[in-house]
Amino acid sequence: MKKSIAMMAVAALLGVVGFPGDLAAKNSGKTYKVTVTNLTRGQSFTPILVVSHRYAPNLLFVPGETASPELAMLAEGGDTGPLETVLSGNPRVRDTATSAGLLEPGDSTTIEVQGQIGLGRISLAAMLIPTNDAFLAAQNVRLPSGHEVVTVVVPAYDAGSEPNDEDCANIPGPVCGGEGVSEGGGEGYVHVHAGIHGIGTLAAETYDWRNPVASISIKMAR
Repeated sequence: MKKSIAMMAVAALLGVVGFPGDLAAKNSGKTYKVTVTNLTRGQSFTPILVVSHRYAPNLLFVPGETASPELAMLAEGGDTGPLETVLSGNPRVRDTATSAGLLEPGDSTTIEVQGQIGLGRISLAAMLIPTNDAFLAAQNVRLPSGHEVVTVVVPAYDAGSEPNDEDCANIPGPVCGGEGVSEGGGEGYVHVHAGIHGIGTLAAETYDWRNPVASISIKMAR
C-alpha cells in the first residue's frame, strides 16, 4: 500500500513538472521570421544582419558613444561580416543571419533566425546607400511568445565614423561606386542621422529622408 501511494505521488509530481524531455522541448528554440520594409523614397538597404540573443539593450552600439570598428565597417561599406563574427562569439547571442542583395525603397524582405521562446530578443542593422555612414538599427526587440506579431519602426543612425561630405568618391554602391571605408573623421559618436542636405554629389530632393526609415515585424514561423 505504501509503495502504491509513493508511486502515485511520483506520478502526480511528474504530471506537474513534466519529464526532462518535455522541459527541453518547451525551452528549445523556434524559428522566427523577421520582415524588414524599406520606408524611404530614395535609399536602398544593404544586406541586413539579424541577431537573436538574450536581453542586451545595446548589443550593437551605445547611442552617444563611439561606434565599434565592426559597426563602422557596416555603416560605411555595408560589410556585415566583421560585426557578425564578433557577435557570434558573444555568449548572449543565439543565432545570426544576413539577407541577400539590396532592399529597394518600398520593398520588404524576410530573414529567418532561431530564437528562444519567451526569453529571446532581436537586434539588426544595415547600411543606407547612398550615404557616408548611415545605418538603420533595431536593438533588443522582444520576440513574440506565441502567434502574435511584434512590430516596430526604426530611424536611421549616423555611425559618426566618417564625415558626411555626401561625395560619391566616398560612398559605395550602385549609385556612387566610391570607397566603402574611410580613414576616420566624422562626429565620433553614434547619433540619429540628419539626412542628406545636398552639400556634395547627392541631390537632397532625391536621397533625403525623414525618420523612421524601416518597419520591422517579427513572428514565429508556422
